[in-house]
Amino acid sequence: MIKRYVVGSRMSQAVAAGGMVHIAGQVADDRKAGIVSQTQQVLAKIDALLKEAGSDRSKLIAVNVFLPHITDFDSMNSVYDAWIDPANPPARACVEARLADPDLRVEMTAVALQ
Repeated sequence: MIKRYVVGSRMSQAVAAGGMVHIAGQVADDRKAGIVSQTQQVLAKIDALLKEAGSDRSKLIAVNVFLPHITDFDSMNSVYDAWIDPANPPARACVEARLADPDLRVEMTAVALQ
């Protein structure tokens, strides 16, 4: 069975299938905020979507981080490291990439068990 969450005309923000939850790319609502605030907003969105799908961050398998400015890596990690359980971190990739809006400082996708 496939369950979709926060369905839009183009995509769902999360899709659960086969006991897994796939979170679409999440960005901050406040696009004028700095990297720390935008990272906090993105992680809060991931938490909310995981909860809605019957999961939580302890069940994360993988996270992908996209930064338009790799110089934000340390600041993003200062928030991410406080959010994740260091004893059970998911697999993660972090790449420098141009995002859809030049004001966006970070975008993240995630996969978790349900």
